Amino acid sequence: MRFVFQYPDFHGLDGDMLDAGDVGELAVRAESAGWHAFAFTEHPAPSAKWLAAGGHQSLDPFIALAHVGAVTERLQLITYISVLPYRNPMITAKAAATVDKLSNGRFVLGVGTGYLKAEYFAVGVDFDERNEIFHEALTVMPLHWSGEPFDFTGKHFDCRGIIGRPRPVQQPIPIWIGGNSTLTLRRIAATGQGWMPLVSDAPISPTVRSPVLSTPEQVAERLGVLRDLAGERYESLSVMIPYSDHSIHDLGRDVERHRDLLGRIAAIGTTHVAIAGPSASHPASAEFIQGFAETYMTS
Repeated sequence: MRFVFQYPDFHGLDGDMLDAGDVGELAVRAESAGWHAFAFTEHPAPSAKWLAAGGHQSLDPFIALAHVGAVTERLQLITYISVLPYRNPMITAKAAATVDKLSNGRFVLGVGTGYLKAEYFAVGVDFDERNEIFHEALTVMPLHWSGEPFDFTGKHFDCRGIIGRPRPVQQPIPIWIGGNSTLTLRRIAATGQGWMPLVSDAPISPTVRSPVLSTPEQVAERLGVLRDLAGERYESLSVMIPYSDHSIHDLGRDVERHRDLLGRIAAIGTTHVAIAGPSASHPASAEFIQGFAETYMTS
């Protein structure tokens, strides 16, 4: 199982997300310590009400990951997650291809449909059409990455004789899809390269508009559904689970309990586990990156 460092998302309106530390410095430290990947989420236009109620700040994940790619050599670069319906898929495909090309094939496009109505309105996209837009984007982006001319006619996008050059290094760029619904699992089984289930103990289902899983064993049950849907494709899929117990930021606390939980997560077939850094000022995340590696990533 591989470990993904998620740059901490500062919650609320107090402080600035980058108080957690210089992005490049933390990325270099993570690579040196043995982490496998670096991740950013996105919220381009959150409401002040949502942030004040505990929502989190964000950077543009494509730009931030391009920066990470420029100062590292090995780290995988993951959008966790990009809200796919917010952008025209040609724009998203080009941004993804650019990061992949400049990082020599290290990019993973983690995507979801999103859940904030106010943010949908702010970027000019119909919230009720998000699933249709999402499906069309999943179809058309690999055509763009192929580097060959293509046509596509859908409800929201109409392409004629379009070509995307230069090609990204990966063919196609891996698309990992977030969410717990059966619709999500069907999408992954049909065309995706990975699943990012939402795992949390908090009662957040009404907010994120997706059934929430709270234990590795519950995720394993859904993995059984995905296995049945995907057939032979299942063995090639990645599975990234977020570690939702933030008490792990205290590296001297409950170490054996956390090791046990990480072991249970690995045992169900998880390929990646995402660990968010502490939402605290520098050097908390820098110290956590090194301390976590020494505590949990050694054999």
